[in-house]
Amino acid sequence: MIRVLLAEDQGMVRGALAALLTLEDDLEVVAQVGRGDEVLDAARAARPDVALLDIEMPGLDGIAAAALLRDALPACRIVMLTTFGRPGYLRRAMEAGASGFLVKDGSADDLAAAIRRVVAGGRVVDPELAAAALQTGEDPLTPREREVLVQAEHGGTVGAIARTLHLSEGTVRNYLSQAIGKTGAATRVEAARVARERGWL
Repeated sequence: MIRVLLAEDQGMVRGALAALLTLEDDLEVVAQVGRGDEVLDAARAARPDVALLDIEMPGLDGIAAAALLRDALPACRIVMLTTFGRPGYLRRAMEAGASGFLVKDGSADDLAAAIRRVVAGGRVVDPELAAAALQTGEDPLTPREREVLVQAEHGGTVGAIARTLHLSEGTVRNYLSQAIGKTGAATRVEAARVARERGWL
């Protein structure tokens, strides 16, 4: 039996996934969590062969949870399952140790086949998303530019961002300017939106 951990913040979706997967003769859902910061403890307790992680979860996003899981339990394979097919997410997920990346509108049969494939050592990536990731290219933002854009996305002023991140206002302006240039945006809010749409934030 392939032991599966499910991490999905929407209870109804999580329940439906669990029900569909348990219909498979060779799959067993051994743990379910609704927050990203619960993934590692649940995985340590249940010792799954594969973890299905949603990207957008409270507590910790799925990509950060994947990186923790990869480091703590390297034998556990990781499949990202998301509503948001953003090319930047794909790249970041693979860097965090994911072996699979699927969008949620696929079939249950495809998901079960993907689980079997990654447990056998393969990789599974939604083909349209893979093509889009190649077209979009790599994330050009530095970690600091990302931090500043996240603050700007929530309407933070230069002064507020500087205080939150313990930077000078001039440094914040420089990071914002660089991020605006790299995203081809006209404003910092637009730059944050573009970066979010591409999966860079």
